[in-house]
Amino acid sequence: MVNGKAPFDAKAAADNAAIAATLAALPFTAFGAGTDKGDTRAKPEIWAEKDKFDAGGRKMQEALAALNTAARGGNLDQIKAAFGEAGKTCKACHDNYRKE
Repeated sequence: MVNGKAPFDAKAAADNAAIAATLAALPFTAFGAGTDKGDTRAKPEIWAEKDKFDAGGRKMQEALAALNTAARGGNLDQIKAAFGEAGKTCKACHDNYRKE
């Protein structure tokens, strides 16, 4: 919807944004102590820069909460702006902490 590839559906946007906001905390539980072992696409910087990594996670969660709020409002322009900000937080973490 935000890219114009599907017609705007305010209910679907709100429903999906709510799901994304709820799920936003889940990835970070997978990076606790001892999870730096084995075959992983995670860079070691996750554990070496744990405070910075966790701050990025909080920023992503805040961005998805803002997207959820925008989606509940039903204004496509506001949803697009919030989606862009949320996407930036996801990309930043992947760029910094995920191996290619």
